[in-house]
Amino acid sequence: MTKIWANSGDSHLVEPEDLFDTALPKDIAERMPRSVKDDDGVHETIYIDGESFRRRMPSVTGLTDDEGKSVIERAPNANDPVKRLIDLDQEGIWAEVVYPSIGIWTASIKTPELLAAGARAINDWAISYQESSPRYVTTATIPLLVAEDAATEIRRAAGLGFKAAFFSVVPPGEDDWNFPSWEPVWEALSETGMVLAFHIGTEPFAATSFAGRYMRGPGGAILNYMETTYGGQRAVSKMIASGVFDRFPTIKVLVSEGGATWGPFVADRLDEAYRQHGSMVRPKLKRLPSEYLYENVYASFQHDKSAIPAMTAMGWKNVMWGSDYPHLEGTFGHSQQVLHDLFDNVDEVSARRMTVGAFQELFPHVPEAPAA
Repeated sequence: MTKIWANSGDSHLVEPEDLFDTALPKDIAERMPRSVKDDDGVHETIYIDGESFRRRMPSVTGLTDDEGKSVIERAPNANDPVKRLIDLDQEGIWAEVVYPSIGIWTASIKTPELLAAGARAINDWAISYQESSPRYVTTATIPLLVAEDAATEIRRAAGLGFKAAFFSVVPPGEDDWNFPSWEPVWEALSETGMVLAFHIGTEPFAATSFAGRYMRGPGGAILNYMETTYGGQRAVSKMIASGVFDRFPTIKVLVSEGGATWGPFVADRLDEAYRQHGSMVRPKLKRLPSEYLYENVYASFQHDKSAIPAMTAMGWKNVMWGSDYPHLEGTFGHSQQVLHDLFDNVDEVSARRMTVGAFQELFPHVPEAPAA
């Protein structure tokens, strides 16, 4: 097959196990997110700020070692920013938006000072990862318990060279994204030009009672995976409905790993609510909600064939592909097959937009990807 080069709107770092131990005092480091693997090789316990939960580790279906334990397979070079490029070149992935892995759980820390210290530690390490290659767009971890702390770290991270800020889809405190208390955060994003990057499945413990939010019984695994997709949709809907993009029209938002077909549906639904329930709508917006979604919001998908007509037939141009490297539900090892299955029958202009162009629009500093 001819190699299709694509940028990824969704990838992940693999943080060193001693990241917090080497960057923070012991009493703070031991309250940071960490994973402890069970002897059975199947389960792990996640510890965060005095809380914990146990879960089955993701594994390749049916793959076991000589003792019958499930094998956790990940891309072999994910931890090394230089060797990682070998994997990317093999897969045909040019540049990546790169989120944390264990760092995603910082959204469940309940102490503002602790959270701010953890975010700084992650960011001071992650920016060195980004500096190793212009193909990496690492996301800054933002402490979201206190809006002023978040705004401070957004500005500090922008000064370090970050171009995107990772937000959990639900804030860890009581005020949701449509509350006016977030105004300092919108101001900081607008001022710095940082892309607001929501990654699905990042709801904090406090917002979801994490240990109890999983569905059980027949079909539970599929239903839980479905549930993760909705957080990003809700987050951008709150921003649109509360007028964030009226007040800060230059803010751009990326929702990663949540698919893309939802965009036109959510746009239509928001417009209908705005028109049909206009007497109850506050605040009044300068434009229809759909216009903000189509202009200010971007989304990444990995396998979804329905994402193609969302862009080619329904008019949402801000659709981009993502590999989810190095996670198991991603495309590592078969990225080229996925890209060909998705784009071989798509017109060249549309395919280029989804594989390269939308990403390049958000991050114009990244060198342009090779042509197919």
